Amino acid sequence: MNDLILVIDMQNVYGRGGAWECSNMERTKDNIHKLLSSGLDVAFTVFDPPSSPQGAWNEYCRVNKDINEDIFANDLMSDFKDCLSVHPLFHKSTYSSLSNPELRALISKYDRVVVTGVVAECCVLSTVMALIDEGVPFVYLPDAVSGLTDKSEEEAKAIVSYMEPVHGVTMLTDDYLKLIFRENL
Repeated sequence: MNDLILVIDMQNVYGRGGAWECSNMERTKDNIHKLLSSGLDVAFTVFDPPSSPQGAWNEYCRVNKDINEDIFANDLMSDFKDCLSVHPLFHKSTYSSLSNPELRALISKYDRVVVTGVVAECCVLSTVMALIDEGVPFVYLPDAVSGLTDKSEEEAKAIVSYMEPVHGVTMLTDDYLKLIFRENL
């Protein structure tokens, strides 16, 4: 399989002490680092608030004005900055990573997308649904995904599991890496 590892929105606002700190972030970062060291192709996304918000995004931008204007909060976590010399970074202003046309074009070159990052119940789930709409199979790695709470993280995982096996599969990072390297022998 020709897989693309997609690392969604690993920005400071979601890290320890961030305004939108996600649960299980250390586990998520550790597992994403395992994937990064595997030699597989990787792409990163970051969420940028919309510059010309439409509809409900107007309220989102109003409510989250302080966070949206905080450059550090919106920056990629330092854990991943070195990766940008090797892997591309795509900006988006909606929940779904596929809203970026350049990323969508890149994804079309792969057999599957391996989904990691934050926020499980928001940008990650929206990206999974967009992949399904585009007809792109996915691998969801719940131990490389964090939600705002343990409960919301589990709920997102449950929703994704309803799409199996037709649209994708859920597995743990170590199991995925074992499988991918066995397939490539």
